[in-house]
Amino acid sequence: MSEDTYSYEPAQGHGLPHDPFNAIVGPRPIGWISSHDRQGRLNLAPYSFFNAFNYIPPIIGFCSVGRKDSLNNIEQTGEFVWNLATRPLAEQMNLSCSAVGPEIDEFELSGLTPKASRIVSVPRVLEAPVAFECKVTQIIQLQRADQERVPSWLILGEVVAVHIARTLLKEGIYDTAAAAPILRGGGPADYFEIGPQALFKMYRPQVK
Repeated sequence: MSEDTYSYEPAQGHGLPHDPFNAIVGPRPIGWISSHDRQGRLNLAPYSFFNAFNYIPPIIGFCSVGRKDSLNNIEQTGEFVWNLATRPLAEQMNLSCSAVGPEIDEFELSGLTPKASRIVSVPRVLEAPVAFECKVTQIIQLQRADQERVPSWLILGEVVAVHIARTLLKEGIYDTAAAAPILRGGGPADYFEIGPQALFKMYRPQVK
């Protein structure tokens, strides 16, 4: 190992006070996922492994590290809703990740309002300025390079309905900074907020 580079093999441990992997791949958008089981019991939980994966059709996905209520619910119903976590909703988002049983309604626990969706049966968070209604396309159990499966599942869903607060549409263009989205960073408690000061523009090069 050179003096100016810290190197390690994950299988052997990182040897640091906190795993840097999450901090390096970040800040990451938050998958604030609402779902319900066959009995209609609601669940709302944030996931830090989340992103968008396709334009047409729009597909988003998140990973459940371990078998959690969201995964169990989505396997039962084939539906979920992604809700945008914002700075004004940060405390409620944090409350919704409390380690509670499936009988606990995190909407109620975090003081949020379930709003009926247009297409799917799962409600969205009324207070969230953006929400995607989703139907599951794939649930994939992850595996190591040697093909051994690990207890983590990637849930992919097609966005079948989109809800956007009109205040975030400026001349018909979505204003990312105005929504004040929060992003997950590294460390046990690090989050980031996007504001207009973070904006810079860079257009793709035009090939002549």
